[in-house]
Amino acid sequence: MRFHLCAVGRLRGGAEADLISDYVTRFNRTGRALGLGPLSVVEVEDRKGGGMAAEAILLRRALPKGAVICCLDERGTVEPSPAFAQRLAAWRDSGRSDVAFVVGGADGIDPTLREESDHLLSFGAMVWPHMLVRVMLSEQLYRAASILAGGPYHRL
Repeated sequence: MRFHLCAVGRLRGGAEADLISDYVTRFNRTGRALGLGPLSVVEVEDRKGGGMAAEAILLRRALPKGAVICCLDERGTVEPSPAFAQRLAAWRDSGRSDVAFVVGGADGIDPTLREESDHLLSFGAMVWPHMLVRVMLSEQLYRAASILAGGPYHRL
Protein backbone atom coordinates (compact mmCIF):
# COMPACT_ATOMS: atom_id res chain seq x y z
CA MET A 1 0.00 0.00 0.00
CA ARG A 2 1.40 3.35 -1.07
CA PHE A 3 1.40 6.33 1.29
CA HIS A 4 1.17 9.97 0.30
CA LEU A 5 1.75 12.93 2.56
CA CYS A 6 -0.17 15.68 0.76
CA ALA A 7 0.52 19.09 2.25
CA VAL A 8 -0.06 22.75 1.59
CA GLY A 9 3.13 24.76 1.29
CA ARG A 10 6.67 24.11 0.19
CA LEU A 11 9.15 22.82 2.72
CA ARG A 12 12.51 24.16 1.79
CA GLY A 13 15.75 22.93 3.31
CA GLY A 14 16.44 22.89 7.01
CA ALA A 15 15.96 20.77 10.06
CA GLU A 16 12.36 19.78 9.28
CA ALA A 17 13.24 18.68 5.75
CA ASP A 18 16.16 16.64 7.06
CA LEU A 19 13.99 14.92 9.66
CA ILE A 20 11.25 14.13 7.14
CA SER A 21 13.78 12.70 4.71
CA ASP A 22 15.26 10.51 7.44
CA TYR A 23 11.87 9.17 8.61
CA VAL A 24 10.65 8.60 5.05
CA THR A 25 13.77 6.54 4.35
CA ARG A 26 13.28 4.56 7.57
CA PHE A 27 9.58 3.99 6.86
CA ASN A 28 10.24 2.85 3.30
CA ARG A 29 12.93 0.44 4.44
CA THR A 30 10.91 -0.99 7.37
CA GLY A 31 7.52 -0.99 5.67
CA ARG A 32 8.57 -2.70 2.44
CA ALA A 33 8.43 -6.23 3.90
CA LEU A 34 5.05 -5.44 5.46
CA GLY A 35 3.39 -4.24 2.26
CA LEU A 36 3.58 -0.64 3.48
CA GLY A 37 5.10 2.03 1.30
CA PRO A 38 6.66 3.74 -0.32
CA LEU A 39 5.85 7.07 1.27
CA SER A 40 5.95 10.11 -0.98
CA VAL A 41 5.57 13.77 -0.08
CA VAL A 42 3.35 15.84 -2.37
CA GLU A 43 3.30 19.60 -1.84
CA VAL A 44 0.76 22.03 -3.26
CA GLU A 45 0.83 25.79 -3.07
CA ASP A 46 -1.98 28.28 -3.64
CA ARG A 47 -0.10 31.12 -5.28
CA LYS A 48 -3.26 33.17 -5.87
CA GLY A 49 -4.22 33.31 -2.19
CA GLY A 50 -7.64 31.67 -2.51
CA GLY A 51 -7.67 30.41 1.07
CA MET A 52 -8.80 27.02 2.30
CA ALA A 53 -11.21 26.44 -0.59
CA ALA A 54 -8.48 26.95 -3.20
CA GLU A 55 -6.08 24.78 -1.18
CA ALA A 56 -8.72 22.04 -1.06
CA ILE A 57 -8.98 22.05 -4.84
CA LEU A 58 -5.21 21.65 -5.16
CA LEU A 59 -5.13 18.95 -2.49
CA ARG A 60 -7.93 16.98 -4.19
CA ARG A 61 -5.89 16.99 -7.41
CA ALA A 62 -2.94 15.53 -5.48
CA LEU A 63 -4.97 12.67 -3.98
CA PRO A 64 -4.65 9.33 -5.75
CA LYS A 65 -7.97 8.02 -7.05
CA GLY A 66 -9.58 5.65 -4.56
CA ALA A 67 -7.15 6.49 -1.76
CA VAL A 68 -8.09 6.35 1.88
CA ILE A 69 -8.13 10.02 2.89
CA CYS A 70 -6.88 10.81 6.37
CA CYS A 71 -6.91 14.50 7.28
CA LEU A 72 -4.76 15.81 10.10
CA ASP A 73 -7.11 17.98 12.10
CA GLU A 74 -7.36 19.13 15.71
CA ARG A 75 -10.96 17.81 15.82
CA GLY A 76 -9.83 14.31 14.86
CA THR A 77 -9.18 11.18 16.84
CA VAL A 78 -6.17 11.07 19.13
CA GLU A 79 -4.71 7.57 18.87
CA PRO A 80 -1.87 5.87 20.69
CA SER A 81 0.87 4.71 18.34
CA PRO A 82 -0.07 0.98 18.52
CA ALA A 83 -3.69 1.81 17.56
CA PHE A 84 -2.45 3.95 14.67
CA ALA A 85 -0.28 1.04 13.51
CA GLN A 86 -3.28 -1.29 13.63
CA ARG A 87 -5.34 1.23 11.64
CA LEU A 88 -2.69 1.25 8.89
CA ALA A 89 -2.62 -2.55 8.88
CA ALA A 90 -6.42 -2.68 8.63
CA TRP A 91 -6.41 -0.30 5.67
CA ARG A 92 -3.72 -2.42 4.00
CA ASP A 93 -5.57 -5.66 4.73
CA SER A 94 -8.83 -4.25 3.34
CA GLY A 95 -7.21 -4.14 -0.09
CA ARG A 96 -6.82 -0.37 -0.43
CA SER A 97 -3.79 0.52 -2.51
CA ASP A 98 -3.23 4.11 -1.38
CA VAL A 99 -3.54 6.20 1.76
CA ALA A 100 -3.28 9.97 1.55
CA PHE A 101 -2.54 11.96 4.68
CA VAL A 102 -3.65 15.55 4.21
CA VAL A 103 -1.99 18.44 6.03
CA GLY A 104 -3.64 21.81 5.49
CA GLY A 105 -2.16 25.27 5.40
CA ALA A 106 -2.07 27.92 8.08
CA ASP A 107 -5.87 28.07 8.34
CA GLY A 108 -6.37 24.30 8.38
CA ILE A 109 -8.32 22.08 6.00
CA ASP A 110 -11.40 23.24 4.15
CA PRO A 111 -14.55 21.82 5.84
CA THR A 112 -15.73 20.15 2.61
CA LEU A 113 -12.46 18.21 2.29
CA ARG A 114 -12.63 17.27 5.97
CA GLU A 115 -16.14 15.89 5.41
CA GLU A 116 -14.92 13.82 2.44
CA SER A 117 -12.17 12.18 4.46
CA ASP A 118 -12.30 8.60 5.68
CA HIS A 119 -10.61 9.48 8.95
CA LEU A 120 -9.61 12.55 10.93
CA LEU A 121 -6.42 12.19 12.94
CA SER A 122 -5.26 14.57 15.65
CA PHE A 123 -1.93 14.98 17.39
CA GLY A 124 -3.72 16.43 20.39
CA ALA A 125 -5.67 19.50 21.42
CA MET A 126 -2.78 21.83 20.69
CA VAL A 127 -2.41 23.32 17.24
CA TRP A 128 0.94 22.45 15.64
CA PRO A 129 2.76 24.31 12.86
CA HIS A 130 1.91 22.56 9.62
CA MET A 131 5.60 22.10 8.78
CA LEU A 132 6.22 20.39 12.12
CA VAL A 133 3.14 18.16 11.65
CA ARG A 134 4.84 16.69 8.58
CA VAL A 135 7.80 15.67 10.73
CA MET A 136 5.54 14.22 13.42
CA LEU A 137 3.47 12.29 10.88
CA SER A 138 6.49 10.85 9.08
CA GLU A 139 7.92 9.75 12.44
CA GLN A 140 4.61 8.14 13.45
CA LEU A 141 4.44 6.28 10.13
CA TYR A 142 7.93 4.91 10.74
CA ARG A 143 6.97 4.05 14.33
CA ALA A 144 3.84 2.24 13.09
CA ALA A 145 5.87 0.18 10.62
CA SER A 146 8.35 -0.63 13.40
CA ILE A 147 5.49 -1.73 15.69
CA LEU A 148 3.98 -3.94 12.98
CA ALA A 149 7.42 -5.43 12.25
CA GLY A 150 7.94 -6.23 15.93
CA GLY A 151 10.98 -3.99 16.03
CA PRO A 152 12.52 -2.41 19.11
CA TYR A 153 11.91 1.25 18.13
CA HIS A 154 8.62 1.49 20.00
CA ARG A 155 8.65 0.41 23.61
CA LEU A 156 5.50 0.23 25.72
